[in-house]
Amino acid sequence: MSEPLLQVENLKKYYPINGGKFGSVSETVRAVDGVSFTVNEGETLGIVGESGCGKSTTGRMIMRLIEPTEGKIIFQNRNIMELTKREMRKARKDIQMIFQDPFASLNPRHTVGHIIEEPMIVHHMGDKRQRQKRVEELLELVGLSSYHAKRYPHQFSGGQRQRIGIARALAVRPKVIIADEPVSALDVSVQSQVLNLLKDLQKKFNLTFIFIAHDLSVVRHISDRVGVMYLGKVVELSESENLYNDPKHPYTKALLSAVPIPDPDIKTERIILEGDVPSPAHPPAGCAFHDRCPVAMDICSIEQPHLKTLDDGRLVSCHLYN
Repeated sequence: MSEPLLQVENLKKYYPINGGKFGSVSETVRAVDGVSFTVNEGETLGIVGESGCGKSTTGRMIMRLIEPTEGKIIFQNRNIMELTKREMRKARKDIQMIFQDPFASLNPRHTVGHIIEEPMIVHHMGDKRQRQKRVEELLELVGLSSYHAKRYPHQFSGGQRQRIGIARALAVRPKVIIADEPVSALDVSVQSQVLNLLKDLQKKFNLTFIFIAHDLSVVRHISDRVGVMYLGKVVELSESENLYNDPKHPYTKALLSAVPIPDPDIKTERIILEGDVPSPAHPPAGCAFHDRCPVAMDICSIEQPHLKTLDDGRLVSCHLYN
């Protein structure tokens, strides 16, 4: 089997809280706490979890929009953590991002044509005429028209703005696209259109996606593998169908039980989790999920479980399988 295109090893992001005497650090927020996964060329890895679990922070650290506290990010056999700012700027040609809010991520003072052309200018791709032709091609590719290049972001709907964001990400012909909740701000009818567009573009250009979302039904539609995060850690990582048909971790089971099924004849048991998600500044001892887990054991409050590979190849962090 070939080497993975992207490999994340023990990635961490800690935020100090200055609250002690003379401005000293009193606490540390563990936003991401030892995340590891691989992404193969041409596949889509979905990352899901509740708000605040660290999934968006993970995506931004891969782009180094947020500097990691610790860990390795191996892209094409090169650790991008060791790159200088200048080298990282060049590396971003191969790793692009689609942001959650399509309006906030587009400069309102620039035309759509300039917004899409700008990455090509930064990376010195082609002359003015070639770039303008590329802009027109990209607009057509994402379902808009070439004359839209002269308009401004506020003249478009939310779904159209997200298509512009997708066109901008494609402008420099990247190998990996990190999509940070790209459809969560859109109407349900528009969500499916954007998801189908992403799948079509992936087939056409052999793109690799890291798809971050909290909507499990959306992730199932687009992902080949899915990683479930809880309080800064990956608790389960599996092939998409295996995870949805037979979840192993108690947290994954609870998440899936809350997904509505559009068939009144299918009865599912809803798993209600007690309590709230703990603060990442004060994570529980042992397993971070033990104080909400319906099947917690004594060892869960003492010892932290590690990701274990099961017979079907999935990774699970739970004492039930140790």
